[in-house]
This record gives sequence, structure tokens and C-alpha cells, in this order.
Amino acid sequence: MAKPFHRRGGRNTERRSPDARRLTEGRSAEGRLPDVAVVQVTGTDQQGDAIARPVTWEGSGPPPMILMAPEARGRASLAPGQRVLARLRPIPGTFAGPDRYEGRSIRQLDDAPGRILGVFRVRTQTNGKAENRIVPTDRRAKAEWTVPQGEDGGAVAGEIVLAEPLAQHRLGLKPARVIERLGSMGDARSVSLIAIHTHDIPQIFPEAALAEAARARPAPLGSRTDLRAVPLVTIDGEDARDFDDAVFAERVGAGFRLIVAIADVAHYVRPGSALDHAAADRGNSVYFPDRVVPMLPEALSNDLCSLRPDEDRPCLFAELSVDAGGRKTAHRFGRGLMRSAARLTYEAVQRAHDGASGAERRLGEPALDESGLGKSEQSGGGELSHLPLAPLYDAYRALLAARQARGTLDLDLTERQVKLDEAGRVTAVVPRPRLDSHRLIEEFMVLANVAAAEELEQRHQPTMYRVHAPPSDEKLAALRVFLGGVGISLPPGDQVHPRDLDRVLRAVAGTDAAPMVNEVMLRSQSQAAYSPDNIGHFGLALTRYAHFTSPIRRYADLLVHRALISGLGLGAGGLGADEASEFPEIAQRITATERRAQLAEREAIDRYLAAFMADKVGALFSARISGVTRFGVFVTLAATGASGLVPMSGLPDDYWQHDERDQTLTGRRSGRVFRLAQEVDVRLAEASPVTGGLIFQVVPTPRGSGSAGTAKREVAADRTVAPNRATDGVFDAAADNAADDDDAGDPASDPARDAPGDAPGPGRTGRRPRKR
Repeated sequence: MAKPFHRRGGRNTERRSPDARRLTEGRSAEGRLPDVAVVQVTGTDQQGDAIARPVTWEGSGPPPMILMAPEARGRASLAPGQRVLARLRPIPGTFAGPDRYEGRSIRQLDDAPGRILGVFRVRTQTNGKAENRIVPTDRRAKAEWTVPQGEDGGAVAGEIVLAEPLAQHRLGLKPARVIERLGSMGDARSVSLIAIHTHDIPQIFPEAALAEAARARPAPLGSRTDLRAVPLVTIDGEDARDFDDAVFAERVGAGFRLIVAIADVAHYVRPGSALDHAAADRGNSVYFPDRVVPMLPEALSNDLCSLRPDEDRPCLFAELSVDAGGRKTAHRFGRGLMRSAARLTYEAVQRAHDGASGAERRLGEPALDESGLGKSEQSGGGELSHLPLAPLYDAYRALLAARQARGTLDLDLTERQVKLDEAGRVTAVVPRPRLDSHRLIEEFMVLANVAAAEELEQRHQPTMYRVHAPPSDEKLAALRVFLGGVGISLPPGDQVHPRDLDRVLRAVAGTDAAPMVNEVMLRSQSQAAYSPDNIGHFGLALTRYAHFTSPIRRYADLLVHRALISGLGLGAGGLGADEASEFPEIAQRITATERRAQLAEREAIDRYLAAFMADKVGALFSARISGVTRFGVFVTLAATGASGLVPMSGLPDDYWQHDERDQTLTGRRSGRVFRLAQEVDVRLAEASPVTGGLIFQVVPTPRGSGSAGTAKREVAADRTVAPNRATDGVFDAAADNAADDDDAGDPASDPARDAPGDAPGPGRTGRRPRKR
């Protein structure tokens, strides 16, 4: 069996660079946790005892792990998610590590008992008796729960159940009572159902909100600007159902006049209404491969607020003047009434631009000729409606030139799409191509968002900014150390510009070092967030930025719309009387709901991938190391993008030294090195659709041979072509979590899968991609 050799750093501190010494010294000098603190349960160990983290942690690096002592006899056991006031003491001994504590509950702080989400199973014991168990869906929970006789709630084997802990009166696995049956694990919608219940995502709208949506009626022209003669078009993915943005461009002299029209959600969702409370509670829509949990009822999100073709729809619009170099020279906002000229897909637009023949069209797509004119597919057809796509691309190229001159961070990361059949089974996991049509929409949306932030500042209106802080000093120091190891340097000082980082990415593009550098660059970034206080957006290299373009599915955008309506005197639907004073609290809440959605979407993808891989246990795959920890390495498969853990037991037999600075594991006897982004051959050892966990083993290679690409593959990559969709930047992906020993076997804890913010570049979860 491979044996971990726990030695942090792997090198003498005195031989390290100043940046490296600063990292190590800063971490070891941090204060310890207080004797009493509020902690939250994050998982359980193999005995079922709780593992927790401090609720408040301001130190660098991951928060310390707290191993909770069992609850007193007669008290219910702790379940993941519960918060308790605990007495803490450091665990002595070097093997446990310096960041571990023992905790003992003083009192539980939650009014309701803990909740356990899992799959009901019936286990046959050695004595032949059957015992009811719950297998947790959270992969951080290492132990099953027992269900005493009479406490099963009528559940049958294979059902997803919600349970609560019971008082424990003996040693062994902890007991629990089934309180709700949610459906069969074999159902097509069970994967997203698990994610929804795990993260308490609201599914059902209050009756009052549904009643308000049902009473809504189409908006009249009134005092709105009439845009119905402007050939605005929506460009979205093939399976999109809500269309909240439309675009138009025309040449004006050497520059361009652009219009970005956005659904006027504020007309229907007024401050303080039942619809408003429901939308604020959800914060954003959540997208799974098999369903959408919308922020607004479908009567609005898919109908009255959706910019469907040939139907009058109210909108807020930004009219933008751009010079030949892509720089905005003027803008104005207004409230209008528009009629979409066409619902287009990214693929159709790209093929039209590239001059693809009509024979390549997919059934139901609008016909587009090489000039960008479209044929309206109405009954009796034949009428041409002018769709000026060429000016859209010309304007996009100008905006792209301005962005490149501004110097944004553009990470080269591949997004994967999970494809399902009608029964909800995974048929393929494929890369999602990134087209110029995606980038075109992104650039138009970014420009409108910038204009919205500028307008609100000029009007002295409260603004819900989208902010992205520069890398922290610690992360920047780590990045310098890493890049120095591959012969790349950054400018001196702590004020690094995004163009400096992008210059590094361009320098390594197409080389063997590119995947590794992109992964490390991703980890160095902070998380994007919402805030009423502007600190700029580092990834996009913008001094001010706000989300304006997606009010159907983001509450932040609705607030920006209301502020514009108030500041410009555009009628009803502006900010409420006390709404501005609540911006700090709202910002925290919608940032949290966004991260909740990202985590739920990512976990659903993990479970779909595990289900797809379940019949491939024992097969060999090409992979790349995406994370290096002291308990093993995380790998990402080349064919599917699935990620999993190679624990120490899955590595060749050796004493493995972990070098945190260089992100390597080195065999003390063999001298073999596993490093970030290295290609390896792995065998799938375990796939758990319930938790989404994948466990791999590294395939041994002959001494002296290369470590990658040497094994014969038993499973070929799926060649199905993925449909295109607009992808938003990696900085809108999930939180920047750090892996630790209690996360072993948790692909969601792979730091390479955790991306902060919204810079241009593909997303990483396979969810419905975000426009800006």
C-alpha cells in the first residue's frame, strides 16, 4: 500500500525565495482558534462522528478542521449543516497536522433538528437479519445512518429520503428517522432533486406570487420609445426558453450604433410585492441538465418577460455609440416596446457568418443567407425580414480590439456539456465549442453593463456593483513562486494588472505548460461578488461594472433596472423607499444564493458524470492531474472532463512527499514525481452516482518510461457534437474552496474545479451559461 509521508513544503525554508518564505511564515504565524467558538458541521467520519469548521475564519488558507466528540448519551447526533457552540482544543501530535481541533458541543444553535438527505437501503447483517440504512448523498459524510424499526416512514429500498437524527443510546452507527420520501433514486429527475434539497433551493412559489404573475398583462406602448421597427434579434442556445436580451448594430460613419434591449422585468415585479419577495429569496435561477428552477414564475420568465419573436414586449434598452476602435463614446438608456425580429441560435448565426450553406441548417432554424438576411418561417412563408448580422460582427471585432487593448484575463478552460436522452439518462459528455457568436453576445452585454454602472453613478443612484478583487497578497506570492519555477516572471510589486497575467497565458499558449499555468492562474483569483461599494472588476479590467442584462434570472439585475428607472424618471417600477438602505444586506444574500446555485449545479453535474461512469469501473482513461494534496491527487479525464481522486492507496507503493509550493508528490524511494497538469493513465476503481464521487488508481508504467499515454484505452471518447451556448466567464463559477483530509474522495473539493468571478472564458459546470 502506498504510504503518505507528511512533510509540508518538501524543501528547506532558508533556500526558498522571499515570496515562498512569506507564504510559509504567514501560515504558521496565524492565531489559533478561541477556546469557545461557533462551528458548523460539514460532514462525518467513518464512525458517524461530526466533522466541523469554524463559522468565522479570517486566516489565510483553509479553515481548521474540528473533529467533534460524540453527543452525550440520549441526545441526537449532529448532522451536516447544523451549527453549534463548541469548546475547542488543539489536537496534539504531528500526524494530525497543525490545523486540527477537537470540539465538544456546549449547545446546538439551530431551532430545527439536523437534516440528512440520503438513499434508503436495506442491508443484510452477518446474522441474517435485515437492517434499514440511509446512505448520505453528501460525499463528505463517510458513515451510513441506521433507521430503527418503525422509523422508516414507509420508505422502500432505493428511495431518496429526508431524515432527522434520533437520540443515541449505544455505540455504533447513529440512528435517524425518515420524515419525508422524495422519490426513487432511479427516476430521471432524481439527480437534480438531490441537489435542490441538499442546498434548500426553493422550488414552489407562494400562492400570492403565482396569483400576481397570473394577473399580469402585456405592457402598452404609452410613453415608451417604440422600437418595434428596429430588427432586434435574440441569440441564445438551442434549448433556451427565456430570452431576456436582444441586440442590434448598424454602422454610423466610422463607428457603430448599438442597441441592447433587455426584458423590462421591473414593470411586472414591484418592490415589496409577493413576486419581489419570492425573487429576492431565490436570488437567481438555477440550471440543471434536466430542469430549471426559475427565479420568476413561468408566466413571466417564459412568457410576458421573454423577448419572443413577433410579440410586443416591454424593455429597458441601452443605446450605445462606439468608435472604430471599440471605445464607447456615448450612451443613453430608455424604456421601450420592442418586437423581436427572430429567435436565433449561436450555431445558426455562426454558420451564416461563416457562409455555411442552407443544407447544413438544422430543422426549425431560420434560413440565413450569406448577407445575413433571414427568411421568416411563417405559414405561407417567403417574406424576407432583414437581419443585419454583418454589422453585429463588425461591431464585435471593434469591441474585441478594445478589450484586448484594455488587457483582460482570458483563461483557456474547456467547458463540458452533459447530454441526456428523453428518459433522463446520460448519453454523452462532450466539450462545448466556443464560437465567435458567443463572444459577440458577451461583448455587447459587458458594454451595456459598464454603461449601466456609469449612468447610475452620474445620476447619484444606489448601485449594486459586480465586483472582483485582485488576487490576495498570499495568492499572488504563490503564483510568483510557481511561475518562477517554470521560468516565467511577473512584474515586481503587489499591483499586478490583468494584462500582466494574460500576457503569461499568451506566452504559454500551445505549449505543454499551458494547462498547468491556466489551472494555477485560475486558483490565484478571488471570487466575484455583489456589493453597493465599488472596488472595480479585476478580471475584466474595469473600474466600474454592474449586471444589467439578465433580470429574468438574476435579482441583482432587477435592482439595477429599478435604480435606472428611478434615476432617469422612467415611470413606475423604480426602487422602493427603503430599498437602497438594504443594499448591503441584499448584496450578501444574493452573493450567497449565487454561490449556492453554482455549487448545486456543479454537484448535479458530478452525479450525472458518476452515473455515466458507473458501468466503466475497471476501464483505463487518459487524465491530467488537476490538484495535488497531501492525501493524493485529483485527476480530470480527457474524454469527459469528469474529475475524481487518486488517494494515496491508488498511487504506486512508495513514501510520498508533498511539496505544497511546487504542488508535487515525490516518491522518496523511486524518485517519481506527480505534478499539477501532468498527464497520467488511470483506472476507474469506484463510481458513486449517489454522492457523485469517483475514485481512481494510477496505472503503473515500466521504469524509465513516460507516465502518460502508455496504456491501451478500454473506453473510447464519445464523439457526439455538443450544441453551442453562450458561455460566461470563469469568474462566475463556484467558490474557491480548499481540499482537506475530510474531503478525500470529493471531486467538488478539487481546487482546480473551483473558479472565482466573471472574466471572459468558458464556465466549468455545464449549467445554462451566463450572459453578462
